[in-house]
Amino acid sequence: PAQKPFVMLVSLLVGPSSNKEFLVEISGTTVTLTCPLTESDVVWYLAGTKSDNKERKHVIENHNSSPVNVSCSSADKKYEMYLNARVCANCEELDALAVTGIITADLLITLGVLILVYYFSKDRKGRASASAGSRPRGQKMQRPPPVPNPDYEPIRKGQREVYAGLESRGF
Repeated sequence: PAQKPFVMLVSLLVGPSSNKEFLVEISGTTVTLTCPLTESDVVWYLAGTKSDNKERKHVIENHNSSPVNVSCSSADKKYEMYLNARVCANCEELDALAVTGIITADLLITLGVLILVYYFSKDRKGRASASAGSRPRGQKMQRPPPVPNPDYEPIRKGQREVYAGLESRGF
């Protein structure tokens, strides 16, 4: 049942000229192909190479996910398919209900976190303005500038004699 969408995709790749379709089953890295021919003596070609298998079912072990042209023929009938199947060793299949549940749970958790952040940030704004340690911005403008350090005062016009003895000496 889980391979039905992939089987439909394969039937589209086979083309409209054939009214029968390949059956493709994927399990881990194993791909099982079933030829639409009903004869027992079937010749398989994978990427132009003839296979030793003469049965309707052909199993590809350890498929490397590379695209391959597959054909099966018997007497005068031949069916071709372009197989582009992605496989992996540790894949898990999820049905539509599980995916919908995961997405719904993620959205609900995200919404809950947003609501909690909103309410906690709303409470912080109220407490910050009412606390005794904070002062209004207007006080900063009324405060006088700090008193300069007398050791680093700039030289004024009338005080040049204080610094006259500090002339540079030529050696």
